[in-house]
Amino acid sequence: MEGRAARDAGGRPGNAPLVGRREALREIDRMLDAAEEGYGYLALVGEPGAGKTRLLNELADAASARKLPFVAGRAAEFEQEMPFGAVVDALDDRLEEHTLSLSAGALRLLGSVFPALSDPADPAQLTGGAAPDSRVARYQLHRTVRHLLEDLAEPHGLVLILDDLHWADDATIELMDHLVRHPPRARVLVAVAYRPAQASPRLAALVDAAGPQGVRVTADPLTHSEVAEFLGPDVSRSRCEALFRASGGNPFYLEALSKMGPGGGPAGRGGTDRQGWENGVASLTEVPPAVRAALQVELSALPPEALLMARGAAVAADVFEPALAAVAAEMEQNAALTALDVLTGHDVVRATTGGRFRFRHPLVRHVAYASTAAGWRIAAHSRVSSRLSELGAPAAVRAHHVVRSARFGDREAIGTLVEAARVVASQAPGTAAYWLKAALELMPDGDAGEAGGPYPDRIELLVELAHVQAVSGHAEEGRETARTLLGLLPAGDTVRRARTVQMCAVMERQLGRIHEARAIVLDELRRTTDRQTPEAVLLRIRLVADRIQRADTRGSQAVLDTIPDSAPGWGPGLVAAVASMRPIVAHVRGEVEEAIAYAQKADELFSAASDTDFTDGLDCFAWLLFAESFLGMYDSALRHAERLVSITRTTGQTYILGYMLAGQSRILAQQGRMAEAAAAADEATAVGRELRSQEVLAYGLIQQCLTASWMGDHDQALRSGAEAVANDTGSGEWWTHMAHVAHALAIINAGRPDEGAEALTAACGDGTQGLDFGTLVMCAETLASVRAAQADAAQADAAQDGTAKDGTAKDGTGTAAYWADIADAIADPALTGDVGLARLARAHAARADDPAGSAVLAAEAAELLAKAGRRPEAGRAELAAGIAHAAAGDRGRARERVRAAAEIFDACGMRGLHGQAVREQRRLGVRVPGPGRSAAPSPGGKGAKDKLPFGLSPREHEIASLVAEGCSNQQIAERLFLSVRTVETHLSRVFAKIGVTSRVGVATEMNRSS
Repeated sequence: MEGRAARDAGGRPGNAPLVGRREALREIDRMLDAAEEGYGYLALVGEPGAGKTRLLNELADAASARKLPFVAGRAAEFEQEMPFGAVVDALDDRLEEHTLSLSAGALRLLGSVFPALSDPADPAQLTGGAAPDSRVARYQLHRTVRHLLEDLAEPHGLVLILDDLHWADDATIELMDHLVRHPPRARVLVAVAYRPAQASPRLAALVDAAGPQGVRVTADPLTHSEVAEFLGPDVSRSRCEALFRASGGNPFYLEALSKMGPGGGPAGRGGTDRQGWENGVASLTEVPPAVRAALQVELSALPPEALLMARGAAVAADVFEPALAAVAAEMEQNAALTALDVLTGHDVVRATTGGRFRFRHPLVRHVAYASTAAGWRIAAHSRVSSRLSELGAPAAVRAHHVVRSARFGDREAIGTLVEAARVVASQAPGTAAYWLKAALELMPDGDAGEAGGPYPDRIELLVELAHVQAVSGHAEEGRETARTLLGLLPAGDTVRRARTVQMCAVMERQLGRIHEARAIVLDELRRTTDRQTPEAVLLRIRLVADRIQRADTRGSQAVLDTIPDSAPGWGPGLVAAVASMRPIVAHVRGEVEEAIAYAQKADELFSAASDTDFTDGLDCFAWLLFAESFLGMYDSALRHAERLVSITRTTGQTYILGYMLAGQSRILAQQGRMAEAAAAADEATAVGRELRSQEVLAYGLIQQCLTASWMGDHDQALRSGAEAVANDTGSGEWWTHMAHVAHALAIINAGRPDEGAEALTAACGDGTQGLDFGTLVMCAETLASVRAAQADAAQADAAQDGTAKDGTAKDGTGTAAYWADIADAIADPALTGDVGLARLARAHAARADDPAGSAVLAAEAAELLAKAGRRPEAGRAELAAGIAHAAAGDRGRARERVRAAAEIFDACGMRGLHGQAVREQRRLGVRVPGPGRSAAPSPGGKGAKDKLPFGLSPREHEIASLVAEGCSNQQIAERLFLSVRTVETHLSRVFAKIGVTSRVGVATEMNRSS
């Protein structure tokens, strides 16, 4: 090392001053400011050696200076398949010291991931589930980890630092995705670092998904002047220029090259500079040859015993124990410890916690690992595996070494890999797939692995492999596995062939290959001689479902007509599955009374069957949920939804769970249980992301959009709606049209009625585009409401300028009456809720010319909708009745109706509409306190926090009061010692809670409430 860098490092590794990075450090400070108030996500992005780890170190130091606790971990290059590796590295030691307030069930679930919480005597943790007979879906673990972070963050907050996430396994990235989209409700800052070229698209997208809470900081190369500052004045200008050109301004490369003399030899044995000790080099081929040479020279200069120990440590683990590294290196313990002293003295490795060590940089480990001979390396992994087995280490710990050392046909190794895969399958299916594939590759081709034979059953392993590939979002690989399996299964093995075809069809749908999914089912049915066997019926039901998605009433009915209600050999589950398809087909055909009768029969059969009867065909019941929601049978639908979600989780069929959760969310939202609906929609969306299925994701996003829009969270609704539309594969199925409908409704509710009405009209088309009748009635009522509002505005303009305007839409789609006529034509008399919506549409149409008559119609609509159990729409009808009464001059009835609407909206958690109702009450002269506000509490008295006006938190109330005083955001930030970004975040929540859109509105309402 040369010049200043050498002097600064001199014997104290990592103490060199930081060069440059001023903007990055400012951004880190801003994120730490924000972390004082709530969640934040910081992504440090840069090429290998750019200094990301050094910036994470600066973040840790700054957090410590603020008395803000932090934990840090990193992913490792040679342990990329280890589930949640980086998170375990960060949190496990902390968990040993921290007393958690989580439930026993949560601790058991966490114990299946974190060694500090594990209980070897608990069989549930050995199988990776919450109970021996339960396979817990991994998003349940994600939620539990989120609660864990909330617990760890009390009372001072928490900074979670994760380095090298470009090497993280799928399970870790899925967890990060969950934490970004469902942030901990605590002062938690998550800071990650990764290489952009090597990061997965999902990881790279997280900072954008975090919205205002997310910040990306790029570690750019050093400039020419910064390189000169790094090297110091003792380095000549020509040498500085040469090093700048050779390193490209990359700090790690600069450091490595500066260690070599001008002739290419080592420049010295001094300590090294932390500036470039950043984690993120995947391959020696990805760095300049001169840098590779510099690192190789450094290691080759070590004494032979120290180099051997370094190689053993590189094989052992990213964070290694000296004893295990000695086993890998075949060294006696005392000699190994002496060699370890040499390695720490040369700063090749560094001590961590618990008597363990780690290479100073992943690239150093990579050089050491790559310097081993192939045969020696295999033997070293084998030695480590054997030692871990002697120590009783779980299969999942040993599998990392087994997969790198096992010999072809090694039965013990195959058994270890299969056992490890089964342990992690429910929480890290991607890792399970990796180990199962490795086990299959070790098995001789000629051995089918029959039961009781020397090897596991190859076909059963392929079935398991296809399943974990499907639920881990690797549908392409799963599809190929399923097709390979079909080639191995004999024609007479109809049961397993049918299940495999069904799974293959599911994955084809996940990939957006709708026609291929249908084709593989038809092809298998052509091979089937008896169409009434249970396995054949399951495939035929899938054809019905495919046709229902496209509203193909003729095709779906034609297939269903050939399926009897029952047949010999059918179990209760299959009988119920067939019955569950009949309501939706009848409803799509417009046969409402028949659909209701079919749904009642399906309810009886479903309730009579036991959970174990639904091994196959569980996805059929999603259609029962949607049919019941269309038919207004909400009580039975919710009962079915809760049971189906439980069965789906227990059986591990997460590839159909998203549909169940979306159906459950739809039903809850229609009843006005918005918080529960939002939670179900969030889970459905999370499942879709994990599966990487555009269809499943869109189902969740649609409900997320609709629910957020009802609740007044318009930004979230617009984001979810736009993403749902972006996932439209062009298949023309129900969900693709529904995505456009949801987005259009969100646009209207966000205050852009003209744009939204145009989008909604396009989404509905001529009514034959595959949307259900209930959705079409809802759209017609919405458009009637928009057109009525336009007519009101037109009349107001006419009153001002003396001209006549009729309020007819500019796009020629007609007045409110036009859409009311359509609603009347579509609504079925047997469906009270749809009739109520049609009546509400007629009330909108009548308001301009006959406000008193409009009020009567709206009141009738409210009664019908309340009877149907659709509280949110009943509230809208009450509000419409109140507005119409006010227009007719009947202020007494107007107040009564608007008050009823406000109570419904408040109870349902519909903040936006509640704010509108409150504004209408105030226009009518009613003094309305904010939510939860009664008599003024005594300062600091019990319940004072809960009784602040408008339901504001103490901090929000403080900011709103300063706005009312006329303070700017900058002035508020300075007075409260917050960042401007934090003030803006709080102020957006204040707007939503008060029901205003400007600072003037905040000031007005705060002054009015004081």
